[in-house]
Amino acid sequence: MALLDRMAGRIQFRKFMAGGHPMTFPNTFLKTVPVIAALVLAQPAPVMANEDGHGEEHAENLLRMSQNQRRQNGVETLRIERIALAEEISAPGEVGLDLYKTSQATPRISAQVITRHARLGDEVTSNAPLVTLSSVDMASAQGDLIVTAREWDRVKKLGRKVVSDRRYVEAQVAAQQARAKVLAFGMTKVAADKLVSMGDASKATGAFTLYAHQDGTIMRDDFVIGEIVDPGRVLFEITDERTVWVDARLSADDASVIAADAPVRILTSAGKQFSGKVLQLHHAIDETTRTLTARIEVSNTDDALHAGQFVTAFIEAGKTDPVLAVPQEAITLMNGGNHVFVLKDNTLMPEPVLTGATRGDWVEIKSGLKAGDEVATSQVFLLKSLILKSSIGDAH
Repeated sequence: MALLDRMAGRIQFRKFMAGGHPMTFPNTFLKTVPVIAALVLAQPAPVMANEDGHGEEHAENLLRMSQNQRRQNGVETLRIERIALAEEISAPGEVGLDLYKTSQATPRISAQVITRHARLGDEVTSNAPLVTLSSVDMASAQGDLIVTAREWDRVKKLGRKVVSDRRYVEAQVAAQQARAKVLAFGMTKVAADKLVSMGDASKATGAFTLYAHQDGTIMRDDFVIGEIVDPGRVLFEITDERTVWVDARLSADDASVIAADAPVRILTSAGKQFSGKVLQLHHAIDETTRTLTARIEVSNTDDALHAGQFVTAFIEAGKTDPVLAVPQEAITLMNGGNHVFVLKDNTLMPEPVLTGATRGDWVEIKSGLKAGDEVATSQVFLLKSLILKSSIGDAH
């Protein structure tokens, strides 16, 4: 046995009698196997009830695994204590755009679409060109800008000693108004400056370009080349999808115990889970559904949530009294019941447990464990596989 204990990088499966003492077997009954995740075959290790109450089921299996071996295989453990779990209220919800991080590109005057610079689904940066339009009204305004800018430049050169105060002010105001008009119609300051500096009336074509107001993804693209679009028509909608909103519907009673900034879990129909917080609670009850809306801000950095998607929101509404609990990842199904792998003296043993309520990522343990027990919280499937494969080996 000492020789086997010295074999680095190997997991040992030992047979025990009642009381936890190893039985003496020929070497053929003792196996060591390399530490290869999910490929390790183990020898079963029957055990009777021991002194600390664990292992009351007869013929249970043990896995002996050193700290170094656990680290190599990614097996993490946690010493459990009584903790207060979150009380949650569940509510149906729908994903929507974060309107605080959404903008639209719309013309301010009637215009014709000349050139498209971006398409639906494109990722754009702030000030990126989106679409070029042309307008008769803009052409007229651009012509006025060139004329008034020239006149103002001439009057300035003459100076107040040559021209009257009235003419000086009128020329200045006319140039400023012409400039303000093209900017109001949708021309950029840079484009207006360039038009004035060229001073070429043939450049007053009425063309102007709409630019992105922010970084983000184009979520809406609603026009065709050559189309005449009215003022206010949404041509592009851009949003930053790294955060989204979820509008959850709550009864008035449930809403009364929800606070702003309360933590929220969002669960999709595919079982994916996301974290968020309550952004705001509406104060008006929907006349049709008789519910209040809780708006939830959710991080969506992996782009897994999309507008229009239905989800379930679990909103924290307080804390329970302290209970014994383990992370959900620690629980595995064996022999038709829930089990948790308990670590003691570098030995992992599956213990049957009776579970209670699930609160977020934690599951209440009603019986089977006690405070201070150290349990495996990762690679539990691997540990279960080792037990099952070794049992199959013994059957032959």
